[in-house]
Amino acid sequence: MKALARLVLGLVIFDAAVTAPTLEPINYDSETYDATLEDLDDLYNYENIPIGQAEERTSIAGSREQRAPHPAPQPEEAEEEEEESTPRLIDGFSPQEPEFTRVLGPHASEDFPTCLLCTCISTTVYCDDHELDAIPPLPKNTAYFYSRFNRIKKINRNDFASLNDLRKIDLTSNLISEIDEDAFRKLPELRELILRDNKIRQLPDLPTTLTFIDISSNRLGRKGIKQEAFKDMYDLHHLYLTDNNLDHIPLPLPENLRALHLQNNNILEMHEDTFCDVKNLTYIRKALEDIRLDGNPINLSKTPQAYMCLPRLPIGSLV
Repeated sequence: MKALARLVLGLVIFDAAVTAPTLEPINYDSETYDATLEDLDDLYNYENIPIGQAEERTSIAGSREQRAPHPAPQPEEAEEEEEESTPRLIDGFSPQEPEFTRVLGPHASEDFPTCLLCTCISTTVYCDDHELDAIPPLPKNTAYFYSRFNRIKKINRNDFASLNDLRKIDLTSNLISEIDEDAFRKLPELRELILRDNKIRQLPDLPTTLTFIDISSNRLGRKGIKQEAFKDMYDLHHLYLTDNNLDHIPLPLPENLRALHLQNNNILEMHEDTFCDVKNLTYIRKALEDIRLDGNPINLSKTPQAYMCLPRLPIGSLV
C-alpha cells in the first residue's frame, strides 16, 4: 500500500515538473534595476504557471516592487509635478506676477522701496508724517498722493514726471518754499491740488484740468499769483486762498466756480465787475454761492452792485 502511494505522489511531482515553464534569467544590472512591474510580469509569464506557484511568485514580485525605486517621471510629467509642488517666490523679479503687483499696479516693482517706506493701497500712496525732505519716487500708476506733515522744502520739475494718472496731490503742512515752473503743468489728469500750510511765495503754472485748489496759509502776497492764473480752468469749483496776505481778488474767476475763500488777507477794495457783468443787468451767476471775505479790511457795503448777480451775499464786514 505504501509503495502504491509513493508511486502516485511521484507521478504528480513528475507531471508538475514537466508542465512548469522555464524562467528567463533576470539580470539586475544598472539598466534593468529600474524595470517596471509590467516588465517583470512579462518575464514571469503568470498565465501558464499553476495556481500555487503563481501566488508564491506574486508575493515575491510584490516584495521586489516595494524594494525597487519608483520609476522616473517623464519630462512633461516632471514639469507639471514641479509646478504643483514648488512654492512661487514673490520677489518682484520672477516671471510670475507677484501679489503686490496685482495690488499696486504693473509698475510697482520698480518703485517698491517707496511702498516699503510709505503705504501703497491700489493707486493711492500715503507718506504722511515720515519726516521726508523730498518727494519720493512714486509708482507709475499713482493716482492719489498724500505726503502731509513732512519736511519737504522744494518741488522739482521731475518729482511727478510721467505720472499720467495722477489725480490728487496733498502736501499739507510741509516746508515748501519753492516750486519749479513745470512741476504740475504736464499732469494731464490732475484734479485736486492741496498745498496749504507751507511757505510758498510764487504759484507756478497750473494745469487747466483742476477742479479743487487749496493754497491757504502760505506767503503769496501781492505777486504770488500770476495774472489770469485761473482764467481757463473751466471745471474749477473750489478755490481756497485764505491767510496769504493777498491785496486783491485774482481775476477773472471761472464761470463754474462754487466756493471762493479769501478770508484773513489784506484785500482793500472790490470792483463792480468782480463777480457780475455791469453791461448785462440780466446776467446771473448761479454757481458762486460761497464767498468768504471776512478778516479783510474791506467794506462790502461800498460796492453793492458787485453782488447783484449772485445768489448769496459774500461773508464779510459791512461797516
